[in-house]
Amino acid sequence: MLKTRVMTAAVLLAGFVSALYLLPRNGWVAFCAVFLGLSAWEWGALAALAAVGRLIYSTFLVGFFVLPGILEASAANGPYAPAWVYHVAGLFWIVLVPVWIWRRRRIDSRALLLAAGAIVLVPAFAAMVDLRSIHPSLLIAVLGTVWISDTAAYFAGRRFGHRKLAPSISPGKTWEGVAGALAAVGIYALAWAGLSAPGNTPAWPGAMRVAATWILPVLLGLAVVGMIGDLFESLIKRQAGVKDSGTLLPGHGGILDRIDAPVAMLPLAVLAFMR
Repeated sequence: MLKTRVMTAAVLLAGFVSALYLLPRNGWVAFCAVFLGLSAWEWGALAALAAVGRLIYSTFLVGFFVLPGILEASAANGPYAPAWVYHVAGLFWIVLVPVWIWRRRRIDSRALLLAAGAIVLVPAFAAMVDLRSIHPSLLIAVLGTVWISDTAAYFAGRRFGHRKLAPSISPGKTWEGVAGALAAVGIYALAWAGLSAPGNTPAWPGAMRVAATWILPVLLGLAVVGMIGDLFESLIKRQAGVKDSGTLLPGHGGILDRIDAPVAMLPLAVLAFMR
């Protein structure tokens, strides 16, 4: 199983990095649209849609995602999505989802669950286009926050974990894992701030709007939001009665299982670094 997980992760990372650095803007939008469609297909399954309903839902979200690119075709270097998309996503993740997780209330309305899926997925993939428009390395650096957080949480929780974070939602997560994740992200943020300090040449010139002194709180905040996204998807899967969102990725489950944290923090990263 571990060998399968590692091989799948290596193939995914190689494909992602190649697309990130080699594709033109429209090609990157198409790449994101494919994964958005697959993610929406899985979300439709969690909402108990039949195959036809899942196809309609996926097509609708992909259409909504590519619409800004069609409307702004004459302004290829401008922001991909309007600011309100990211503000809506930010309110969703910072206000609504923590209450949803805290109350652990079952959502029996399929329409509400599908609307939540649209807010989860569309702004996140739009953020991948906008962050990449500054520089591909900035998107990698932002995603690195989640990768470091997840890895540190796993090892810290495995070594020191005793106090459960949310046992009724995700029994494997612990407060010690959270502490380890935040410590690792803090070190990462300090390194990032050092590279962004006056006198150093940033890897992504021009459009990044966060002063070096704010990088630490910003990345810690993004890490926390990523953890909220992880718990939220676990809550939705538990409501649906499944362990994984799909079977597309051998050893990993579905696409949603791999992007549960990034979809939460990417829209807020746009608000922090670009708006």
